[in-house]
Amino acid sequence: MGSKRIFAVTNQIMSSLYFYNSLTRVKEEFKPITPNHVGMYVCGPTVSGESHLGHARPFITFDIVYRYLMQLGYKVRYVRNITDAGHFEEEGRASEDKISSKAILEKLEPMELVQKYTNLFHWAMKEFNNLEPSIEPTATGHIVEQIVMIERIIADGYAYIVNGSVYFDVDKYHADFSAKGMKYGILSGRILEDQLETTRELESQEEKRNKSDFALWKSAAPEHIMRWKSPWGEGFPGWHIECSAMSNKYLGAEFDIHGGGMDLQFPHHECEIAQSAVCNHKIPARYWLHNNMITINGRKMGKSYNNVIKLSELFSGNHEILTQAYTPMTVRFFILQTHYRSTLDFGNEALQAAEKGFRRMWDAYSLLMKFNVEKGVSASDAALEKQCTEILHALDDHMNDDLNTAKVLAGLFELVPVINSIKDGHIKMNALSSETLLLMQEKFKVYLVDIFGLKDEKKQDDQKLNSVLELIAEIRKDARAKKDFATSDKIRDQLLKAGIQLKDEKGGGVSWEYV
Repeated sequence: MGSKRIFAVTNQIMSSLYFYNSLTRVKEEFKPITPNHVGMYVCGPTVSGESHLGHARPFITFDIVYRYLMQLGYKVRYVRNITDAGHFEEEGRASEDKISSKAILEKLEPMELVQKYTNLFHWAMKEFNNLEPSIEPTATGHIVEQIVMIERIIADGYAYIVNGSVYFDVDKYHADFSAKGMKYGILSGRILEDQLETTRELESQEEKRNKSDFALWKSAAPEHIMRWKSPWGEGFPGWHIECSAMSNKYLGAEFDIHGGGMDLQFPHHECEIAQSAVCNHKIPARYWLHNNMITINGRKMGKSYNNVIKLSELFSGNHEILTQAYTPMTVRFFILQTHYRSTLDFGNEALQAAEKGFRRMWDAYSLLMKFNVEKGVSASDAALEKQCTEILHALDDHMNDDLNTAKVLAGLFELVPVINSIKDGHIKMNALSSETLLLMQEKFKVYLVDIFGLKDEKKQDDQKLNSVLELIAEIRKDARAKKDFATSDKIRDQLLKAGIQLKDEKGGGVSWEYV
């Protein structure tokens, strides 16, 4: 390969970070409320069951946001909650307490169920190499804060009590706050009048003044397991009030970023805005970021399609849709290959391509980091030097343009043939200046490891294998010490058949190599 290769380079120059703000529906330059500090709230899981493929995208997406903001030098307080109570919905699904219902099905205490699935969620996040949030509050740990917020909403006249339940008066809120620039529907774009015509008839609708009203607090029936005392009787909190109370406590009345999946825009985030606007007279977050949905072979995930894949099934391949197991880094890499606001379709062919792509990228990165760059060397191939530096300098612009991880990876892939050609000798090391090679090493490391959170799973497997081989070598050593040469020779011969050669060293030590 020579310098005639043409590289795709963007002409866009973007020195500042821009986010697409779902609230304003345009890309906006990111300017935090407090210089050098960022407050970010992301809606976490409802731990009534094991996390599935649909949960992978938002938590990986906002892990990238978290990592990148810190890479830019911001001090970030990242709050991601755990919904361990309530989570009943008035729109689109039957009104129920998911935690309580699942606890009955699994014959577990509710908090036992919560702990079980919280542990599984944390396990999956570690497998994906996601960083832990700064604060991970739980809904059950903030009942007092939710009650205080509900009392404030009632006192201001925007909620009413019926049979021990409390409902938010959407119609009154919309009438009063539209003139203040905080109408109901400001985030989702939904028109209140249309909602009144399309809202489903669900449980407790007869208690509401209007179909669009939503519950802040629900009265607990006698058989309901999870319940707390409140000024309105024993009950449990509504889903939306939980996030409003927790974000307000840890990030204040107004913070920088609120994130979540696009499916949360309505009703969840819309209701959060309304509740917080009543209490604090402002929209809680300046920038609202939403990742798009995941489909599987072109279909939305759903139990009726039998395509809800749990993360443990994804990693083990134990699902009828899957033709093989996929490692956490393959899934992470696959997600990063598509812009977070675009729909992402999972399929075996696409995941297998991502698996090969990740290995090709990581192998090139490993080669690159082994290059012994001699400082002070000038480029002998001016054209290749120019192409490579343009690609490298464009990476930050892609990332600053609403976190375009797909374009960053595409840029890095453009450099992979150059790295491989230097290694094979088709391009001389001095074709590029030492400055450019060092910049290439820096950018690959910063993006692949620090920002994208990727890691070498093969290296982890090698470490595990080394531990096993150390144990086997110790067993063989004991056999030789007992003059059990039959066992000793059998271990050596079987390992050789598997492609591993043991070597007895002077002093009684043992080494091995792959053959």
